[in-house]
Amino acid sequence: MFKRFKALVEKESGYYIKALRSNKGGEFTSNEFKTFCAKNGIRRPMTVPFTPQQNGVVERKNRTILNMAQSMLKCKKMRKEFWAQAVECAVYLSNRSPTRSL
Repeated sequence: MFKRFKALVEKESGYYIKALRSNKGGEFTSNEFKTFCAKNGIRRPMTVPFTPQQNGVVERKNRTILNMAQSMLKCKKMRKEFWAQAVECAVYLSNRSPTRSL
C-alpha cells in the first residue's frame, strides 16, 4: 500500500518522500518495510507507544475526517453501511479544501 502511495505522491507532486513519522505498529516495523525505506532513503522517526500527542497533525486530520463522515451520514439520515463511502468522500473533500500553510 505504501509503495503505491509513494509512487502516486511523487508522480503527482514532483516531490520525494524523505521521512515518514509513524507509531510502532507492525505495518511500520516489518523487515520488508524497513528495507524498502532504507533503499529509498526514507528516514523513519518513530513516536513513543501510546502517545498520540507526538503525532498531533495526523491525529487531528483523522479526527476531522471522522467528524465530516459522521456529519454526512447524520445529516442525510444514512445508515452505517455507508460509512466507508462517507469517509472516502470526506477525504476527497478535505484534500481539495484550502488550508493554511504550515
